[in-house]
Amino acid sequence: MLPSGCAVTPPGLDDLLVPLPAEIGLLCRDLVALVASTPGLDGAVKTGWRSINFRHARAGHVCAVFPHADRVSLYFEHGNLLEQGQGVLEGDRLKKGRYLRLRPGQEMPVDTIGILLSEAIALFA
Repeated sequence: MLPSGCAVTPPGLDDLLVPLPAEIGLLCRDLVALVASTPGLDGAVKTGWRSINFRHARAGHVCAVFPHADRVSLYFEHGNLLEQGQGVLEGDRLKKGRYLRLRPGQEMPVDTIGILLSEAIALFA
């Protein structure tokens, strides 16, 4: 379940999601709302990257949400440094980033995402 009051729509999100299946749009909106509910994170749609990027004033770029035709990925910029990401995040072949794949119908791991976001911010804040 998502925290209450998470109805967040960054400018450009609707345009980013238009070509994607409705269930991906819903999943993406839920994930964006969850991430945006984290204190200190500000999100912005990056059209060229086809993502919603989240920054923290002190920690810098923390993560990004990437909607795809069949899934939504939550990418952590410094995911290789996240201790709580072991066994949860994918992308061992990447230099520093790691990601969590979410699919429609799958339960969103709200607590896990919250822990990962807190840890990612604490790395550089």
